[in-house]
Amino acid sequence: MVDGTRSLARSGRRPREEWDWPAPSLLGGLGADARARLLGLGTRVRYDADRILIREADRTDFVLILLDGVVKATGRTQDGRDALLAVRMGGDLVGELAAVDGKPRSATVTTCGPLVARTVTRAAFLDCLRRDARIADAVNRAIVAKLRLANAHRINFTGCDVGTRLARVLHHLAMTYGERTGAGAVIHWPITQPELATLAGAAEPSVHKALRALRRSGAVATGYRSVRIEDLALLHRIAYPES
Repeated sequence: MVDGTRSLARSGRRPREEWDWPAPSLLGGLGADARARLLGLGTRVRYDADRILIREADRTDFVLILLDGVVKATGRTQDGRDALLAVRMGGDLVGELAAVDGKPRSATVTTCGPLVARTVTRAAFLDCLRRDARIADAVNRAIVAKLRLANAHRINFTGCDVGTRLARVLHHLAMTYGERTGAGAVIHWPITQPELATLAGAAEPSVHKALRALRRSGAVATGYRSVRIEDLALLHRIAYPES
């Protein structure tokens, strides 16, 4: 682990704390004073790609405030596979469940490329929640939003074919984490087809077939571990044909 300040300075980029945070993220929903207070916690650290930050079932209880980069949360299935549960990026909080309830980690968190984050001890995090009602409320709302999204994910997939489920997964990823480019969006972090399969709740061969159909439609383009949405409006029509 090394401090990311020097590498950011060499790149000519402003420190991530000075950027506009995505509105749906925890930091994006905080006022300037509360956000500065939260960002004053812990230690600023840079992690390399493919680094496991949190391991499922471990008894660690620190919290990560993501500043720049993307992580994925995975869980181990009964048959030994790694299921992709969620993606988090700059502005999001990771590890807060174990910090709040003191129980073992519920998922493994791995970096998808270089990451800059603030690592905060459980004691400092809980003390901050006790002292600042605005931050405590924002953290509670962020946890509730994750639970609502998980419920919506299950409901939206009920009765849908694989193509529709995959289109909904890609549309959600693009709208939440993608960078808008004209009529489309780019998902910059690497995602594999097995990971897409677990998100869509489908077998890999079925996802391969559904991706081919989406490419033929002109909605998406794919490369090695990358996805580009060519036409968000078209992808939305495929994902939600009834709307």
